[in-house]
Amino acid sequence: MNIPQGPILIVEDISQIRTLLEITLRFKGYPVESAKNGEDALEKIKANRPTLIISDILMPKMDGFALVYHLRKDPETRDIPVVFLSATYVTKEDRDFALSLGALRFLEKPVDTADLFLTIGEVLTEGPGSLPLPLGEKEFYQGYRDRLESKLHQKNQQVARTERLLSSLPGPQQPAFQSLLEEAQGHRDQINVELEEILQVLKKF
Repeated sequence: MNIPQGPILIVEDISQIRTLLEITLRFKGYPVESAKNGEDALEKIKANRPTLIISDILMPKMDGFALVYHLRKDPETRDIPVVFLSATYVTKEDRDFALSLGALRFLEKPVDTADLFLTIGEVLTEGPGSLPLPLGEKEFYQGYRDRLESKLHQKNQQVARTERLLSSLPGPQQPAFQSLLEEAQGHRDQINVELEEILQVLKKF
């Protein structure tokens, strides 16, 4: 196995997943750094340029879509390969938008470990290849808005279904679904915040 010159940067806001990925990659001999969101990742990249970025999409402060957009705009970071891992953004439209931004691969969570290592090996061997031109600012924010609105609709439906189910379940079965409800509500609220920020930006155009 070829050990990359720089670290693999893991960008993930959930500490348990971040730690699991760190341990898994280090076990295979890869140097690893981690960041908890896109803003944190940009600071880490300035200090120590990674050879590959593995990033979640739904994160606070700066999510994966915005992170890749900023990377591709900067000539210094434009060619850093990015692999997305996501449990929330998994539709064809989500994948197409991710690839249009310049992500090389898109894997769904929970990720298969063998598939992850094969993907890392292929990306590090092949390099970034021919990346698409960076999206224009308006084009990026319009596409970003569309993805957020679609995801918000899905999360609202998920919350409503879980609330209806909770009201009909016997007491012993409720805690597990209450946990699912709180997770969905948290994602919905996070998407709402991001969408409001994007709508404010789009008013400039």
